[in-house]
Amino acid sequence: MPTDLKAMLSSHASPRPADTAGLAALRHDAARTVAAIGLLLAGAALAAAQAWLGGWYAAKAMAVFGLGCALAWRALPAHRPHARFGSANAVTLLRLALIAMLAASIGEAAASSPAGAWALVAVATVAAVLDAVDGPLARRSGSASAFGARFDMETDALLILVLCVLAVQTDKVGPWILLAGLLRYGFVAAAAPSPWLARPLPPRLLRKAICVVQTVTLIVCLAPWVEASAARWIAGAGLAALLYSFTSDIGWLARRRHA
Repeated sequence: MPTDLKAMLSSHASPRPADTAGLAALRHDAARTVAAIGLLLAGAALAAAQAWLGGWYAAKAMAVFGLGCALAWRALPAHRPHARFGSANAVTLLRLALIAMLAASIGEAAASSPAGAWALVAVATVAAVLDAVDGPLARRSGSASAFGARFDMETDALLILVLCVLAVQTDKVGPWILLAGLLRYGFVAAAAPSPWLARPLPPRLLRKAICVVQTVTLIVCLAPWVEASAARWIAGAGLAALLYSFTSDIGWLARRRHA
């Protein structure tokens, strides 16, 4: 039998018992982690709702967290051959829970008060700082995977989008800043008719640094002591850097689209 035909048949063959057992163990471990962090989120969201936020706050936070977990669950097989969800992915999941709390603040009047703004800054700062933890933790523990890298990247994108919406909610920055939050999703959508956009990009320290800069500028804009005039300049600088990063990557891919 030709080698390529053998490969084709083997790729469509039923999973081996060992693979099935390993995936089941991975899902079981991931479910325990999701349940533990979900309980922490529920407790924190309920406490915040009773203290100063609306009655729908906890429900919104759990809905965002649940949707994020559902999407991650579908992609979980890409974490194989690891049979454990891993501490690095648990940190990313904790970041998702924090982002869910930020997202639930959208539309809440109390979130626009000085105390609410400082609470948003605190939660967003913790979520941003933890972004520097999950990657090194995965490499140090030998649990790095395609799933972990994608999970981390999509969590970063969601954080930027939520911060953009919150910045608009404060009336400090105009709706134009939403472009920063939608760039990633527009890039993914454009890759459907143009598959060359979905090709892997080489690692670039500048790309990571710009992502951090964009996140930090948005958090600064939420701080109560930052005036609207300054916030517009700060947010604009972050957006300009992000646009440069995306156009640079698109240009790199375009030059190699026929390769």
